[in-house]
Amino acid sequence: MNAEAADVPRTWMCSGKEAFPSMLAAMDEATRSICLEVYIYTGGALGKQFLEALVRAAKRGVVVRVMVDALGSMSLPATFWTPLKAAGGEVRQFNPLALHRLGIRDHRKLLVCDSRVGYVGGFNIADEYDGDGISSGWCDLGLRLEGPIAKELEGSFEELFAKADFLHKRFMRLRRSSAKRAVFAANEQLLLSGPGRGHSPIKRSLTKDLAAAKDVKIIMAYFLPTWRIRRDLARVVRRGGTVELILPCKTDVMVSQLAAQSLYRRILRVGMSIFEYEPQILHAKLIIIDDFVYVGSANLDQRSLQINYELMIRFQDRAFADQARAVFEGMRRNCHQITKERWRGAQTLWRSIKQRWAYLLLVRIDPYIARRQWRDLPD
Repeated sequence: MNAEAADVPRTWMCSGKEAFPSMLAAMDEATRSICLEVYIYTGGALGKQFLEALVRAAKRGVVVRVMVDALGSMSLPATFWTPLKAAGGEVRQFNPLALHRLGIRDHRKLLVCDSRVGYVGGFNIADEYDGDGISSGWCDLGLRLEGPIAKELEGSFEELFAKADFLHKRFMRLRRSSAKRAVFAANEQLLLSGPGRGHSPIKRSLTKDLAAAKDVKIIMAYFLPTWRIRRDLARVVRRGGTVELILPCKTDVMVSQLAAQSLYRRILRVGMSIFEYEPQILHAKLIIIDDFVYVGSANLDQRSLQINYELMIRFQDRAFADQARAVFEGMRRNCHQITKERWRGAQTLWRSIKQRWAYLLLVRIDPYIARRQWRDLPD
């Protein structure tokens, strides 16, 4: 589905089959600059297509900069980027692998061409994302946008690109993190989050919008929200509103799914609705709260909300929210609903034990280790 808002240049990308040709075309049309940032970049057929487009751009004089996360893209051979570097492009790995800082990752995904056209969403550059999300390829969501927000995306890229080697000045970790901030552009907000001191703008914005919400729809690959967000969602239902969740039936991270399922009984008990997406692995991230829409890289889990470098864009636009609800409804047609009775019948003692351990690992142990690694980084 491609739907453009009537008064602003935004286009939904509801599958890799839609997103990647558009991104490749934008890079081929670029005349000044290309900024590409992803968590996972693999050297398969899709990765080679993107590399060729980047090389073509660099050869015609476009300033090309690429940043991939060192852990997420660790499968790339050392020579993969040689053609791009030879053409004048610049490539950096974010947070080069080291055991004492392994837990701090750049999970963001963005492409900005000529400071004018931007892409955000959940898409990594890997063959498993290249399909329609139903008969082939993972199910994901993205957004093509233009206007001032694209320039702000480029600015956030430049800031993190400069810090890619992950060297920190003395006492920096004791200060409020510059990675955590909200940037305003017209009716759009770029919400940036990362490790360190200070409140997450993503969490803060969600809390504010949920306070008076009547209708909440969430599509989320990895769902493990904080206690406060779960409480706010429950309050929406208690005051007569609706909360509908589309979560994965198939997953690439079993421990995350088990941890999410440890919350199902409580979620269903307060009256929220759960639907599991069946055809393919679900990797999408979309939050709709009345007329507010959140699109970007962040999941509703502890790692995205408290540890990773992430970005979300918050839109306040009724027509755009209606489009987002149409995307939600289209995806729900490929889901089965989890009812209280169905969930009780599927549970076993062993599965419940695994779910509790998964919850403990992702809510307690992983954040604890990441906080220690951030605090103990050498000056």
